[in-house]
Amino acid sequence: MNSQKPQGKLKRKAPQQNPIEAALVSWFDSAFPGCQQHDRDQLVAQAPKRWIVYEPMVLLPTGAFGSAAWREIFRSADGELLDQLWRCILSAISKRQKGEFTHLAVNEGIPLHTPGEAEEINGAAPTRRERAVEENILRSPSGLRMLYGDFGPATILDPSGGPSAAEFEAAFWVSTKQNGIFQTWAPRWTMFSRGNVKEKARVLDFHRSDRERERPHDQARTCRRRRRRSLGNAWAVDLYAGIGYFVFSYARLGMRVLCWELNPWSVEGLRRGARANGWGVRVVRGRELASASSTDELLVDSGGEQIVVFLEDNARAAPRIRELLRRSGAANVLHVNCGLLPTSEASWRSAWDIVRDSEEAWLHLHENIGVADIERRKGEIERWFGELAKMDGGSKSAYVDHVEQVKTFAPGVWHCVFDMYITTSSTIT
Repeated sequence: MNSQKPQGKLKRKAPQQNPIEAALVSWFDSAFPGCQQHDRDQLVAQAPKRWIVYEPMVLLPTGAFGSAAWREIFRSADGELLDQLWRCILSAISKRQKGEFTHLAVNEGIPLHTPGEAEEINGAAPTRRERAVEENILRSPSGLRMLYGDFGPATILDPSGGPSAAEFEAAFWVSTKQNGIFQTWAPRWTMFSRGNVKEKARVLDFHRSDRERERPHDQARTCRRRRRRSLGNAWAVDLYAGIGYFVFSYARLGMRVLCWELNPWSVEGLRRGARANGWGVRVVRGRELASASSTDELLVDSGGEQIVVFLEDNARAAPRIRELLRRSGAANVLHVNCGLLPTSEASWRSAWDIVRDSEEAWLHLHENIGVADIERRKGEIERWFGELAKMDGGSKSAYVDHVEQVKTFAPGVWHCVFDMYITTSSTIT
C-alpha cells in the first residue's frame, strides 16, 4: 500500500500589486489622510497601469493622469507634494524592475505641425487663427509631458547655428536596446518610435537564405539571398535617418551607410548610438559641407567610417551620390530607405535617381494607408515608378515584390512598407 499522505493543492502566489497603484495608495495616505476611500479608489482606477523604461526614464502612456479628477488634484497639490508622488512611482517601478530610474514623463503624439512665427497686423498682436502653421519637419516631441527630473535646457543659445557641443552634453539622454542594437536619444528634443522594432528586425533578416516570400517573378525569389561577406561591398542609403532606426540594421549587416537627417539632435543621437554599437561614424555638417569641393572628397578624407551622416536636406542626397559614382564608381547602392510618415512620396524621385545605375536595388517606401487601400496603393506605386523607368529609356524594371504591414497607426490604418525591387530589364525572365 502507498503510505504517502495525499498532497494538498499547491497554493498560488498572490498576484503582485501594480507598482503605480501601490505608489498612489501610499501617497494618498501620506498627502491626503482625510481623503475618502471611495474618492481615492476612483483616482487610482483612472491612473495608468502600464509604462515603458528607457533608462533612466520611465515613460507613461498617452493621456496618463489626464482625467478631470486628476487635473483637480494637481491644482490643489503644491509642487513638493507632486514631486513626492512622482518619486513614489519611480521608486516602486525601480524596485519591480530592479533598476534605478530617475526621470518620469508622459508620452504624447508627435504633432505634424508647429506654430509658426506670429506677425503683427496693423500693430495688433495676431490671433490664434492668424498664426502661421509650419510642418514639424524635425518631428520634435513638443507634446512630451515631463513630470519629474532634469531633462536639460529647454532652449539653445543659437537656434540658427544649431546646438553646441556643450549643449549636447547638458542635455538628458536615454537609451534602449532592440534586436541587440543600442539606441540613444534626448527625449526633450527627439522622438523615438518603439513600434519600428518589427521593421528593424525584418531589415536584419532581409538577405537570409531561408526567407520564404511570395513574389511575382522567379528572379525575385532568389535575389534577396546573399552571403554576409558580399554585403560588405554594398551601400545602403537612409533619406530620413532619425537616430539611426534602420541605419543601424544595415550597418549590422555589414553595409556602409550614407544617411541624411535635418534634426541635429537626432544626428547626435545617431552618432552616440553608432559608437556604442562599435561602428565608426562621421557627421558632415555646416562649414565642412560648404567648403568641400566634392562628395568624394568628404568620403576620401574620412577615416573609412562605416556610417556617414549628412546634416542637411535629403534633396542633396541624389546629386551627392551620383557625383560620387561619376568620380570613383565606389557606391554600389543596394537599399534606399524612405521612412517618413504619413508618406515618403516626396523622396521617391531622389531614391530612383540614387539607384539608377545599380544593377539591382530595393527602395523601402513607408506609408500610412487604409487596409482596404493597400492593393490600390501598390498599383499606383508600380505605375509611378514604371513611368520613370520608361522616361529613363526602359532599361529598368520596377515592381513591388512585398508589402509589409508594420503596425497599426489608427483603426483600419496601417504603417506599411512597400518593397520596390528595381533591376535591369534583362535580368527578369
